[in-house]
Amino acid sequence: MSSSSTEFLTKFETKSNRVKGLSFHPKRPWIVASLHNGVIQLWDYRMGTLLDRFEEHEGPVRGVNFHKNQPLLVSGGDDYKIKVWNYKLRRCLFTLLGHLDYIRTVQFHHDYPWIVSSSDDQTVRLWDWQARNCLSVLTGHNHYVMSVQFHPKDDLIVSASLDQTVRVWDVSGLKKKSVGGSGRRDSTEESGTPKIGADLFGSTDTAQVKYLLEGHDRGVNWASFHPSLPLIVSGADDRQVKLWRMNDTKAWEVDTLRGHVNNVSCVMFHPKQELIISNSEDKSIRVWDMSKRAGVQTFRREQDRFWILGVHQEHSLLAAGHDSGMIVFKLERERPAFTVNEGGSANAAAQVLYVKDRYLRMFEPASARDIPLLSIRRAAGPNGAPRTLAYNEAERGLLMCSDAEGGSYELYQIPKDASRASETPDSKRGLGLAAVFVARNRFAVLDKSRQILVKNLSNEVTKKLSPPHPNTDLIFFAGTGMLLCKAEDKITLFDLQQKRPMGEITCANVKYVVWASDMKHFALLSKHAVVLVRRDAQKLEHLATVHETIRVKSGVWEEGSTRAFIYTTLNHVKFCITQGDNGIIRTLDAPVYLCKAAGNKLYCLDREGNTKTLSVDKTEFQFKTALIDRKYDEVLRIIKKSKLCGQAIIGYLQKKGFPEVALQFVKDEKTRFNLAVECGNIEVALQSATALEDKDCWHKLGVEALRQGNHQIVEMAYQKTKDFERLSFLYLLTGNTEKLTKMLRIAEMRGDVMGRFHNALYLGDAQERIKVLREQHQPALAYMAAQAHGLTELAAEIEPMVPEEHRELCKPPAGAKLLFPPTPIFRDNNWPLLRVSKGYFDGPVVTEADGDVGGDELDGDIGGGWGGDDLDLGDGGDKVEGADLGAEDGDEGGGWGGDDLDAELGGGEGAGAGWDIDDLDLGDLGGAAASGGGGGGGGGGASGFFAPPTMGTSATLRWQQNSSVPGELIAAGSFSAAMDLLNRQCGVVNFAPLKPVFLSVYSGAQSLLTGSPGAPLLECAMHRNYENYVWSARGTDGLPAVCITVPALTEMIKAGYKSFTEGKLPEALTKFQYALQAVLAACVDSKQELDELREQMGICREYITAVVLETTRREQYKDDPTRNVELAAYLTHCNLQPLHLLISLRSAMTSAVKLKNFNTAASFARRLLELNPKAEHKEMALKVLKICDQNKSNAQELQYDERNPFVVCTSTFKPIYRGQPMSRCGFCSAPFSPPCKGKLCTICQVAEIGFKGTGLTNSRQQRSKQQVQSDIGDFDD
Repeated sequence: MSSSSTEFLTKFETKSNRVKGLSFHPKRPWIVASLHNGVIQLWDYRMGTLLDRFEEHEGPVRGVNFHKNQPLLVSGGDDYKIKVWNYKLRRCLFTLLGHLDYIRTVQFHHDYPWIVSSSDDQTVRLWDWQARNCLSVLTGHNHYVMSVQFHPKDDLIVSASLDQTVRVWDVSGLKKKSVGGSGRRDSTEESGTPKIGADLFGSTDTAQVKYLLEGHDRGVNWASFHPSLPLIVSGADDRQVKLWRMNDTKAWEVDTLRGHVNNVSCVMFHPKQELIISNSEDKSIRVWDMSKRAGVQTFRREQDRFWILGVHQEHSLLAAGHDSGMIVFKLERERPAFTVNEGGSANAAAQVLYVKDRYLRMFEPASARDIPLLSIRRAAGPNGAPRTLAYNEAERGLLMCSDAEGGSYELYQIPKDASRASETPDSKRGLGLAAVFVARNRFAVLDKSRQILVKNLSNEVTKKLSPPHPNTDLIFFAGTGMLLCKAEDKITLFDLQQKRPMGEITCANVKYVVWASDMKHFALLSKHAVVLVRRDAQKLEHLATVHETIRVKSGVWEEGSTRAFIYTTLNHVKFCITQGDNGIIRTLDAPVYLCKAAGNKLYCLDREGNTKTLSVDKTEFQFKTALIDRKYDEVLRIIKKSKLCGQAIIGYLQKKGFPEVALQFVKDEKTRFNLAVECGNIEVALQSATALEDKDCWHKLGVEALRQGNHQIVEMAYQKTKDFERLSFLYLLTGNTEKLTKMLRIAEMRGDVMGRFHNALYLGDAQERIKVLREQHQPALAYMAAQAHGLTELAAEIEPMVPEEHRELCKPPAGAKLLFPPTPIFRDNNWPLLRVSKGYFDGPVVTEADGDVGGDELDGDIGGGWGGDDLDLGDGGDKVEGADLGAEDGDEGGGWGGDDLDAELGGGEGAGAGWDIDDLDLGDLGGAAASGGGGGGGGGGASGFFAPPTMGTSATLRWQQNSSVPGELIAAGSFSAAMDLLNRQCGVVNFAPLKPVFLSVYSGAQSLLTGSPGAPLLECAMHRNYENYVWSARGTDGLPAVCITVPALTEMIKAGYKSFTEGKLPEALTKFQYALQAVLAACVDSKQELDELREQMGICREYITAVVLETTRREQYKDDPTRNVELAAYLTHCNLQPLHLLISLRSAMTSAVKLKNFNTAASFARRLLELNPKAEHKEMALKVLKICDQNKSNAQELQYDERNPFVVCTSTFKPIYRGQPMSRCGFCSAPFSPPCKGKLCTICQVAEIGFKGTGLTNSRQQRSKQQVQSDIGDFDD
């Protein structure tokens, strides 16, 4: 919007049909708009989202209003109906009938169950919405009644009519009758006798005209009461705004405000200032000063007439409806100007200096002292309010900047004597976009020519500098002799002494900079983002970025910390820590501006300039910062004393790589087990597995114990899960031939043929293998084994069973060697391990009750190992749980697992408990078996401990933590997070086509390096900013290399162009669709590249549409010439390259001539000639034109109007003309007819039609809410 004098602060804007009615919700950030096409829209202006639509009216809806307390809204339209809606139930409750012509306005009463309405039937009607009947009909106007309104306090109604009068009605009599002592009565009841015509006209003796205001020369369109004073304002077709005053006996005209050049549509009082706001069909909104009776501001639109105004009674919000939508705006900023002085000396208390009621005041949070310091004069004009303050404590100087005169500043000297605060001291003024102190006696000004002027306290220029960027539009304080300069989307650290930039960081639309106490960390606040930055000597290091969907208002650093930043949005206090984590501290009833954080208190200012103190709970971010700083004693203190618990904090600790800390919270054994396994805490995992007795848990424990080399716990886990094969192999690896022999006997009892054979093979027991082969009727293999092992007697015994033709084949080949298991050289309780000192949280969780638990690790050997005698299958000598195994006597037990395997092992009634491996007696092992250390190689006391360095955060994890760009999450391997983000941003629901894209991006961001011979390959993350990337412990500067870039997409599109030119349409479709889908994973680092990416996206969409149209035309409509020509015509309106457009025009022209639609063919020929084609094509087009000029007619009627702009629905293949409703794909913005909403897009094949997301993000500096397509406003409803 352009303005003749200034621009107001637009908070929200919509594009729609003409808006005729507006109403703010009294409590929620909602506004309801009634449109000329019969639709009522409910918007959340804070979030910028459409909440609901109500569409039962037939024809324009001119009036709409929210109820003050109930979830109701009322509307009135040209269908003569008043409808009352419940927006919670999302439906119309009932309809009030009675008006005989268009209804202009409707309004709820603030106390009574009344609705007032005005109509073109020249009446005002009062309705009881609880009884659902008409209370009274107010007659007297003799032309259309354009508006009606209740008085905010008194029993009065004001109405405006085209009969050139404004009438004030007294309804106190109606109040006594309808809501008085005996309760409400139906208006048709009159002493028991119904009144004639009462059903139609209601009672007419309960309201009377109190004042008749005459003075306008033409019809009056609007009249409004003042919220607190006895004033009325009216606007009329005579282009005048009149102010009226009234008392108990009369009302009279006070003044006339002239300035509009067309009919005044609506006029209202500002709820909090002495202002009148009016709008007009002259496409302007004007603001008038009530005391000066003169216009102070004018805002204009180039194309749209204004029709209606809305005023929020609690906040300084206004709304205006015009021909193409509505806007919600403020006249000026409500943020109070303030600055915080931390105090130069150690004993000095922090002070907040702020402006309120034309006074500079000082508030001390520590003592709650609030005193005025000096009186200031406000500059004339609408933008005279101070915008920012800067304080110089050494010289008691104050710089106050405002937007007056396009940007100006004032320099004040604050008196030491507070008693002189009422005096207005002299100030030194100057013009400039911004001014800040840069030294004890110097300040810098950015003048309107974009030069930096350094001035002394006498306001004299001492130095003139050019900023680092010529388009610098704002400067911020950055320490002595330093400035932060903002230019477009860059923030540059500029040294005034050296006259050169020291560092730069990208951040768009920065409004405020908040420095930490160390002057090395600062936060950049923009409209929808918070960026945390650290300043080094020669560089600015990006730490974290938090994106918000609603406006960021203010922020402060946590007291004494550079890890946590606290900020406010419109309705929340939130925190962000430098590692990128953020969360909510508390909610807000109204916006506040943070000044100081001290302990659990936040000191702030509200919009009226009042100081406030908020109590907050900082436990969550204090816990997270302590965790990041590895202050584990603080972490434990918070765990014990706070109520910080739940799945969210456990999930956070797991995600950040602190499962050992999460163990301190958890009581559930299953969760404890999973956390213990994740952090490698075998002791806790063993305790939980023993308590759970779950097969899956024992399996996981065995895998983790095997990874750590604790084979004794591996053995126990395999015993618990009855994993015989793994247990046998474990005994082979550990050289435990004694237990391998027992496993052989167990396999024999279980009837496990392969188990017997494998165990015999592991033991080198050739006779047992031959026995197994003979039992399984494999004489040839048994004969071969006997011969190979030199068992001649067995071979001779088996030889007769082997056919003669096979005997020669069974002889061992020359040079054959026998296969024997390796001989165990080293046997120990556990494999030798690297002794690692435990972390702070490792080992079992020690509580106060565990006072007898020693702090030292258990180093001794474990006697007998795990499961020593309980697997002894000797001659009945060993017992398991007191059972006699007696294998040789045939008393075979129940095998592994006790009684449940009796049947399998063939044990009889006399069998003992058998091989009950599950009931191992672990009493003698103590805690030693669980220690991951074991004896090792014997040696190495405490002095031999080796503490390896703490593993840093992997590059992929840092990418996940620091980015909200889908492409970067894909490169990090976090596919699920990327898919979730793509679904929220642009409605992607079909991820199958994206699999090759995801795999390409992920593999392209990793590389493998060879190390020493025999060593594993080293995985290395690839960075796209490798030239500027410097390794650090945080590693936050590294950006993943993403193979899908603008140049790569350009090559894909060129390949698609070639296929399209050659007529290989399926091949072209594949290439363009892949390029379009690849945009979802693309990453760019500048606004220019982002614009190119959006352009490439549009190219792919247009060419896919063209290919689909042409393919459909050829395959489905080759026998339908009319439809064939229609699709050919639609194809010519795709945005293609000139060569391809020429091809489509030739095809359409030829098809139209064959159909004898000569007028259409002539149109195609003329468009073809405009492209300056080759000679032969030009000659053909001229011939067609000549034929068409001779036969100016169309044989068939087509659904094609080239003069009316349209887009083509690629589902129905029908045109959607401008102004018709449509839905668009949430990703590629392809147009579709409304019935296709919710279906899969046929263009991109991945996103949902009609999805309203936050918009695809391809860059870290990109705003989260964006307009993906450039032409959406032209066609959308």
